[in-house]
Amino acid sequence: MTTEAVAITRELSGPPTGGSAAVLEHYQRSVMNTFGPPKRVFVRGEGPYVWDADGRKHLDLLSGLAVTALGHAHPTVLSAITGQIATLGHVSNFFATPAQVALAERLTAMVADPGEARVFFTNSGTEANEAAFKITRATGRTKIISTEGAFHGRSLGALAITHNPKYRDPFAPLPGEVEFVPYGDADALAAAVDAETAAVVLEPIQGENGVVVPPAGYLARARQICDQHGALLWMDEVQTGMGRTGSWLVHVDEGVRADVVTLAKGLGNGFPIGACLAVGRAAQLLGPGSHGSTFGGNPVAAIAGLAVIAVIERDGLLDRATELGEHLVGAVTALGHPMITGVRGRGLLRGVTLAAPVAAQVADAALDAGFIINAPRPDVLRLAPPLIITTEQLDGFVARLPELVDGATKATRG
Repeated sequence: MTTEAVAITRELSGPPTGGSAAVLEHYQRSVMNTFGPPKRVFVRGEGPYVWDADGRKHLDLLSGLAVTALGHAHPTVLSAITGQIATLGHVSNFFATPAQVALAERLTAMVADPGEARVFFTNSGTEANEAAFKITRATGRTKIISTEGAFHGRSLGALAITHNPKYRDPFAPLPGEVEFVPYGDADALAAAVDAETAAVVLEPIQGENGVVVPPAGYLARARQICDQHGALLWMDEVQTGMGRTGSWLVHVDEGVRADVVTLAKGLGNGFPIGACLAVGRAAQLLGPGSHGSTFGGNPVAAIAGLAVIAVIERDGLLDRATELGEHLVGAVTALGHPMITGVRGRGLLRGVTLAAPVAAQVADAALDAGFIINAPRPDVLRLAPPLIITTEQLDGFVARLPELVDGATKATRG
């Protein structure tokens, strides 16, 4: 970013003097309290690092919830975005742009042969799942099978297929005829799906539930079950897709063909974009006027997605995510710490499981020590670092992990 651009950004954002405390005071007076008090005020990012308003440097091992897969301010993505917005920023979906079409072709090629798939662009994963929900309704059926522990978003449609009662109950009744079955249990899935089922929606790895990996063959069995009853198989790869797990898409890597696929997060490296892909007959279920989006697929978002794909290919980041993920598992396991019971996940989406429900306290201690992680479950730490992170940076965190866990455990026990 040029010196002039930095100056304009600072002038427009107008951060009050006084560092984080002053910004948080303004936050509390102006932003809805839907997230609780922010833990930090961040003002700058570069690569895998971010700096807060008080000048403290943090290693971002969460990537904004698996979003900034190429790190912060990646030069290729930044150049693509600024070049596009300086040329053409928005035209609405009454019109097409080359970037939109090019990204559509790249994404549909990931799930099907040319001409077999179509894409609807959105601004987020939740919106992608809303589009997918409407596709399932267009089958003429209304029953959807989801799974216990599932998370698909917070809008009403996406919330209807999300399992957590804490999120659901305050907004009931929710849309749809949704039934939840245990995740990873293919027999339970088979018992629930019938001739009235519109779709089965699955995360190939459950992220918000603590990075839960299903048994081998589970996704393939789900495909068979859906085929037996004429139901759609809907794969939510919002968190797992776009290289996060060492492949473009987990289900494709396992040889499974989905009818509907939803993407977001890492697709734009921080620029808001999502996508709902439909394959075969599902690609024809929504027609003119059946769905829409003002901003979805605008040329700036599309060029961001194209730049992300190009960098991942150019720099071999799919293989790197696999290698670094395996290294991380080995390093954490080698600690032999009695409070660390395992590491699960795939690629650079990992859950470190703990022997006691102290994950939130460990995450807070890590933040104070300059590491950003989170606790999706009371006994699980989630790591989703940028794909560009180095072995040395990961090892630096692992070396500090025992003291973070010990400190949190001791504080909890009083």
